Amino acid sequence: MSNVRDPTSEAPKKRVKISATVRSASSRHEVVVSTGGSEQTLAVPPKASGQGSNVNGGEFLMLALATCYCNDLYREAARLGIPVESVEVEASAEFPGIGLAATGIAYRAKVSSRAAPSEIAELLRVTDAVAEVHNTVRAGVPVTLEQS
Repeated sequence: MSNVRDPTSEAPKKRVKISATVRSASSRHEVVVSTGGSEQTLAVPPKASGQGSNVNGGEFLMLALATCYCNDLYREAARLGIPVESVEVEASAEFPGIGLAATGIAYRAKVSSRAAPSEIAELLRVTDAVAEVHNTVRAGVPVTLEQS
């Protein structure tokens, strides 16, 4: 049993709206993300045909998982007082066909730190428990098409 406090009990209760917008046409391709109203544009190339992104949604979903866990590792390490020199996270899944949900979603992480291996193992476990994107996927949250 761990003596580390449950980080979810310390989590802020404020809701933050996060959104992403893709505007695609033969003459332009624009990707904008926003957190709490703070926007930034991402450089995502268009397909050679000019129709859609050259990076697919499955790749972005895996990037979301990897980015979430990476950022959360640094957040939780700071909270726990664990020094971290670097992090590498790889997420993967298989998509069996058009319209079918991913299977075999998994990820792995490497943390370079002078901390004891047991502390790093605890950091990995705690971060897995609080990673918001992971918990969203695990919960199977409904996705709704809203009419414009």
